[in-house]
Amino acid sequence: MTRLAALSMLFVCLPAPAGAQTLAQAIADAYATNPELAEAAARQEALAETTEQARAGGRPTVALDAGLQTGTGERGDVTLTGRLPLWTGGRVSAAIRTAEAEVDAGRERLREREAAVLEAVVAAFADILFAQEAERIARIGIERLDRQVEEAQVRFDSGQATLTDVAQLEAQRAGIAGNLADAQAALERARADYLAVVGQAAIVLEPDAASPPALPPDLATARTIAEADSPRLRERAALADAAQARIGAARAERAPNLDLQAIGGQSSGLGGGGIGAPSERFGTVGVALRIPLVTGGLVPSRIREAQANARAEDFAVDAARREVIRATDSAWASLSGARRRLAAGRQALQSAEIALSGVRAEYELGLRDTLDLLFAEQSLRAAELDVARSRSDVMLAEARLLRAVGRLTGRAYDDRD
Repeated sequence: MTRLAALSMLFVCLPAPAGAQTLAQAIADAYATNPELAEAAARQEALAETTEQARAGGRPTVALDAGLQTGTGERGDVTLTGRLPLWTGGRVSAAIRTAEAEVDAGRERLREREAAVLEAVVAAFADILFAQEAERIARIGIERLDRQVEEAQVRFDSGQATLTDVAQLEAQRAGIAGNLADAQAALERARADYLAVVGQAAIVLEPDAASPPALPPDLATARTIAEADSPRLRERAALADAAQARIGAARAERAPNLDLQAIGGQSSGLGGGGIGAPSERFGTVGVALRIPLVTGGLVPSRIREAQANARAEDFAVDAARREVIRATDSAWASLSGARRRLAAGRQALQSAEIALSGVRAEYELGLRDTLDLLFAEQSLRAAELDVARSRSDVMLAEARLLRAVGRLTGRAYDDRD
C-alpha cells in the first residue's frame, strides 16, 4: 500500500464534522480525490521499479531461441542459453545505489507535490472564509442603511433632516451594494478553486480553524526543522548521492566482467515430408571473461563527466539549503506580521463598535450629523473586513511555514496527534 493510499484511508476514519466542514476534512477529501496527487503517486511507484531493474543485472537469466534455416537444406534449431553474472566489476552495485538514490529523490518530490496541493487547499479554504465574511458584512451594511434611509426619509418629511442627508445615505447604500456584488463574485471564484483542488463542493466551512499543532514554536526551531526535513533539500541531497553513485558506475566500465554461461540445444534437418535427418544435440558450460583494454578515451571521459556532475549536485545542495532557510525566514516573517495585524485589527474592531454605538446614540439626539454616522459605519465595516482578511492571511501563512519546513502533510491539521 502506498503512503498516499494509507493517508487516504486514515482520513476516511476521521469523525464527520458536525454541520460544517473543517480544514482537516477538506485535506482528507483532497487526498482521496485530487488527480495531481494520484498522478504523482503513480509516477513514484513507476520510479521505484528502477531499483528492481538494477538488481536484475546481477541475477541469472535464461533465454530460449528457435530458428528455421532454408536454402540448400532446411534445418531447425532450438537453443537454451543461461547466464549467471559472477563478477560485474561494481556495475550492478553502482546501478543499484543510483536507482535507490533516485527513488529517494522521487519520494521527496512527491512530498513537495503533496505540500503544494495542501497549500492550495488551505488557500482555497481561506479565500472562501474571507469571501463569505465579506458578503455577510456587505449584507448587514445594506440592511442597516436601508433602515437608516427610511429613518432619514421620515425625518426629512417631518423637517428634521434635509434631502442631502437622504442622498448621502442612499449613495452609501449603493456603494455597499457594489461591494456585495464583488464579494459574491469572489466567493464563486473561491468555490470554483476549492472544487478543483478538493474535489468536493464547499457547502458550509468551519470558520474557526485552530492553528496546526505541527507549527514550530520559534524561528530557530523552524530553521533546524527545515534543514533536517525540507523535501526540497532532501531531494537535492538524494540527487547528489545518485551523482556520486554514477561516478562508481563510470569507473566500473573499465573493470573485468565475468559470467558463467550454459548453452544447450537441438538441431534437426528437415525434409519435404517431415523429419529428414536425425536430431543433433549440443551443450556447453563455461565462463566468459570480458576485459576492456582500449575504449578510445570513452570511459575516462565518462568518469570526468560524472565527477563534474557530482560537483554540480553538491553546489545545488548548498543552493537548496540557502533557499530553504530563506523560505523559512520569509514564511516566519509573514506569519508574525499576519498575527500582529490580526491582533491590531481585533482591537480596532472593538473600538469601531464602541464608536458606532456612541455616534448612533448622539445622532438620534441631534448631536451628530449624517456624515458622522456614515463615517462610523464605514470604519466598522473596514475593521470587520480587516479582521476577516487577517484571519485568512494567518491561516495561509501557517500553511506556507509548514511547507517551508517540510511539515505540511496530511496530518498537519489533525489535532489528535
